[in-house]
Amino acid sequence: MAKDTFTLWLAGDVMTGRGIDQILPHPSAPILHEPYMQDARGYVALAERAHGPIPRPVDFAYIWGDALEEWARRAPDVKVVNLETSITTSLDYWKDKGIHYRMHTENVPCLTAAGFHCCVLANNHVLDWGYAGLRETLEVLHEAGIQTAGAGLTAEEAQAPAVLEVPGKGRVLVFAFGFVTGGVPSNWAAAEDQPGVNLLPDLSAETLERVRQAIAAVKQPRDVVVASIHWGSNWGYYVLPEERAFAHHLIDEAGVDVIHGHSSHHPKGLEVYKGKLILYGAGDLINDYEGIPGYEQFRPDLTLLYFARLDMGTRNLAQMEMVPMQMRRFRLQRATAEDAQWLQATLARETRGAEVRLAPDGTLFLEWE
Repeated sequence: MAKDTFTLWLAGDVMTGRGIDQILPHPSAPILHEPYMQDARGYVALAERAHGPIPRPVDFAYIWGDALEEWARRAPDVKVVNLETSITTSLDYWKDKGIHYRMHTENVPCLTAAGFHCCVLANNHVLDWGYAGLRETLEVLHEAGIQTAGAGLTAEEAQAPAVLEVPGKGRVLVFAFGFVTGGVPSNWAAAEDQPGVNLLPDLSAETLERVRQAIAAVKQPRDVVVASIHWGSNWGYYVLPEERAFAHHLIDEAGVDVIHGHSSHHPKGLEVYKGKLILYGAGDLINDYEGIPGYEQFRPDLTLLYFARLDMGTRNLAQMEMVPMQMRRFRLQRATAEDAQWLQATLARETRGAEVRLAPDGTLFLEWE
């Protein structure tokens, strides 16, 4: 890769708890505290009923499947995901929630096998297993060499960005924010003496100014700033006008170069705004929903690997490629040509400021002026 560009790889929600955790080498106790399922192994059974047997235990790299080859071939400089799973042995589940995601601490090699540089934690599942679970999650990730953003033991920690050094090229700052529209409970907000999430109250000018000041306090010349935002509903393609306006203001006034939106269980439309990339909803990358009926019209089994090449001088988007993948037997595999065409048509309909094209090899790419 040329020194004047670098490649940022992004993905949406990574959920390695429940059924995924059960097939890894060190599964947690399978008991669940949710109305739909009381035993995490039930999610494995649903997936096997849909698409065939899943070996157990699998190796730590199993779930990434064909994505491993794409990462090796494209060699992104920075890899950022939204981790929607507490990594803990805590038994103190959050009583007021109906769903709790947890992965055993000894299964963290499944994340290092993917080579993630930063796990965003500003979401509605990082506190599923209480403050002890959050504390352990932070400790385990940091010990594994993975930086975090968006949650911490104090408000100062939760608001601090991950600072990712790209050798010979500069720094990437990942600021992460959660909203109640993305399901983050309001009482999960980090405070001066309370662990929690970097929760923004609204999309107002006052909130924008708060974000602008936080970025300005850290940003240096040539830094690339990523705003990773957990917002919006799980289903549907509609982007609220106030969300779109907030994204534009982050670019115009707060110096953000890439907006990494997540919460939706399927990929939403993109936008290229003044040369900057906006993902309004990156979609789930890994989960254990396989075999669960409902919402088939959104094709939640399909996902995308987002490879954004940025110009280090302008920090603008220089090239954008998206590799369609499909979840089968709790493992990522390349999507079929037909499914890639479906994703292209869907994103083409929902994307602004760019055209979504389909390459002969099944990769999607953006064209814009």
